[in-house]
Amino acid sequence: MIHIRPAAPADARAITELLQDIVDAGGTTAITGTVSRSDIEAQLASTDRAAWHVAEDDAGELLGFQWIEPMVDEPKTCAEIASFARRGKTGLGIGSKLFEVTRAAAKALGYTWIRANIRADNAGGLAYYQSRGFEDYGRIEGYVMGDGTVVDKVLKRYDL
Repeated sequence: MIHIRPAAPADARAITELLQDIVDAGGTTAITGTVSRSDIEAQLASTDRAAWHVAEDDAGELLGFQWIEPMVDEPKTCAEIASFARRGKTGLGIGSKLFEVTRAAAKALGYTWIRANIRADNAGGLAYYQSRGFEDYGRIEGYVMGDGTVVDKVLKRYDL
């Protein structure tokens, strides 16, 4: 069974390890290099209209996590979303359950829409957001990632 709860500072190590595994595998996130536990701890500590949730199994193993935070260009109305599921555990409903609570949190925080910024070559990510009801509204061409890799990004929006 999948359990969803707000993320806590004690989750920083497990979140860092899960995210680093995804970054190291490549191909699905624009994050590159080393994921720092201290950076994750700082992000978790930010309460400025951000919400973090984790998905766990019955044994307490982290299966995935999702967060929203204010979009830089439209911080009052739009939340930027990021979603990650443990490699090998996708397709089990982790993202669906996470989005149920994230959507409610976004409404409670006063956002009117959520933006997803997805690598154009991330077929799984594109399908996930499409299946949640996100719609395409833009594209970033030639985005240069931290390691110099150039990708296009698809911008999707979900109206609350």
